[in-house]
Amino acid sequence: MLRDDHILILGDTHLPFEHKDYLDFCLEIKDRVKCKKVVMIGDLVDNHALSLKFNADPDGRSPKDEIEEAKLHLRDWYKAFPEVFLCLGNHDRRVDLKGKHVGLPECVFRPFREIWELPKGWKDAYSWEIDKVRYIHGTGYSGDNAHIKAAVNSRQSCVIGHIHHLCATGYTASDKDCLFGMAVGTGIDVKKYAFVYERFFPRKPIVGVGVVTDKGSCCQVFKMSL
Repeated sequence: MLRDDHILILGDTHLPFEHKDYLDFCLEIKDRVKCKKVVMIGDLVDNHALSLKFNADPDGRSPKDEIEEAKLHLRDWYKAFPEVFLCLGNHDRRVDLKGKHVGLPECVFRPFREIWELPKGWKDAYSWEIDKVRYIHGTGYSGDNAHIKAAVNSRQSCVIGHIHHLCATGYTASDKDCLFGMAVGTGIDVKKYAFVYERFFPRKPIVGVGVVTDKGSCCQVFKMSL
């Protein structure tokens, strides 16, 4: 029986550049730990062709083709997870940022959930709080202690994604409380052209998921074997 206080946290998928086995792995952990609720920690889509920071691969897909392929991949995720709490990540915002960069007013933008045809069961927001645990993408955080920093800054236990090489849990305690921080890794395939910038980093992406159980008091990460 699925437990309402067991929550599965999906790592950054960066569709359509996710690892081909990641969806099956997520479903396996969901069933193993009996998770009823699901949080997608952000960067659901990559929007590589719309990046302002990195040059798009000239041999890669056009913005339209990338979006259309991501939508095809999304159908499988929507079917597998009918209800999801989605945290918006920095890659998810690339469409809006690109529009603002070229001088378009916000009133002409399509809403995120309309572009990606989110089903009714998918709720999108910057952050979520479930069982007194905060869930955010992690934009602005970096380093090996980012998950702990996020918990300290949030003044509560916190789960992040964003940092692909970080798949870990940790605790910080005071005289008043004990908080956990968790980073859930990612779901990407680093061999895809969208991640050429990561290929030569000394720290490699860790494909994984996180789980929060026991009414927000316990956390655990699971690494997928590659």
